[in-house]
Amino acid sequence: MRFALLVAIVEQSLEEEAIDIAKANGAGGVTSLTGKGTGLNEKKTFFGLTYERAESVLLFVLEKRTSVKVMKALKNELHLETENKGIVMSLPIEHLAGIASNQIEAFANRLKEEKEV
Repeated sequence: MRFALLVAIVEQSLEEEAIDIAKANGAGGVTSLTGKGTGLNEKKTFFGLTYERAESVLLFVLEKRTSVKVMKALKNELHLETENKGIVMSLPIEHLAGIASNQIEAFANRLKEEKEV
């Protein structure tokens, strides 16, 4: 079984919605980090104060096909491409330790169910 690290960086206000979408599409656990980001446009200032958007960095370890499914769902349901609310990417995992055997079993069962449909 091949695994991928799915990284979703979304506006902090979308964190819970993004996690719900991911779980509905096969994700199990998630690690959430808080960050700040800057884009191509200059930072907005208001009376000398600079506005930096708070972002959530969500990390999912998923079976490779599940990561593609979750990525597409996040992209479509959060309208990431059209509304500039975040970014999602997938990175291959070469070696993995520490994942519970019941989680690997859950991934395998989900793949079997998808093949049967």
